[in-house]
Amino acid sequence: MVATRRVDLEAGLAALDARTQRGVRVEDDPVGLVRVYRKPEDREIAALPAALLAFGGVQVIRRSVARVLEVLGPSPAEAVRTLTRGELERALRGFAHRIYTGRDVARLLANAGSLVRAHGSLRAYVEGRMASGVPFSEACADLADALRGPRPSRSLAHLVPDLRKGSAAKRLHLYLRWMVRPDDGVDLGVWPLPRAELTIPVDTHILRIGRLLGLTQRRTADARTAAEITASLRAIDPDDPVRFDFPLCHHGISGACPTTPRTECCVACPLVSACSEGQRRLGELRRGGTERSALPRPAGRRAR
Repeated sequence: MVATRRVDLEAGLAALDARTQRGVRVEDDPVGLVRVYRKPEDREIAALPAALLAFGGVQVIRRSVARVLEVLGPSPAEAVRTLTRGELERALRGFAHRIYTGRDVARLLANAGSLVRAHGSLRAYVEGRMASGVPFSEACADLADALRGPRPSRSLAHLVPDLRKGSAAKRLHLYLRWMVRPDDGVDLGVWPLPRAELTIPVDTHILRIGRLLGLTQRRTADARTAAEITASLRAIDPDDPVRFDFPLCHHGISGACPTTPRTECCVACPLVSACSEGQRRLGELRRGGTERSALPRPAGRRAR
């Protein structure tokens, strides 16, 4: 990464992070439904449907997640520990979210319950795998295998993807981000594990904005793209490469960085100095005779 652009990008990301209203944004994010639980063991279970059903419009997602959490009651950890798969299926009969059925979600939760009964928590399962010498990424892949279970249906295999098969696995990486990153009003800080090894959840917003910022040149949201964007962000923050995921994603969701670029949005954007589209639009304004004082100064640079 060119040093000048890295300075602009780092300063722009810090400015974006500082202006992101987490308390407001979290209410439009499925993680807001998880934060009402106070115990770590409940949060790690409630976060499973909240992250893995994050597919589609946010209001529809939140309604579906709320329906599942209603079944799990005040203690999701205790519910999966004690309810059988059959009981979960009956409680979720008629549930549907996109391609997922109540049976898919019941099987996911029943498999989580098996891990909780055997190891005490999902965190303990991952820590146990790592204690045996398995790297963090492989321990997370093993967790996904266990949550998916043997001979999963096609929809369940989509709900809990295989981390070894090359997909971006956005929702699974979202779950891991919530678990591992410290509680900052969004992420949950449930698992004290190495956040340096997290992978960014790549959705359409992260892919589009990542390309504009030069974090990747790839056009497909797959595992290679996720690794490339994460590596670019790791150059800025080696210890916490995905800490800008929430601000960047909601920069797109909020419309501050619209899918169809608008000059007025680019001019007001803290990332404009590092953004190819922003620089193109500022260049057009300058060529059109716009007063330089009306244009934003590059982030991180002193005025001459």
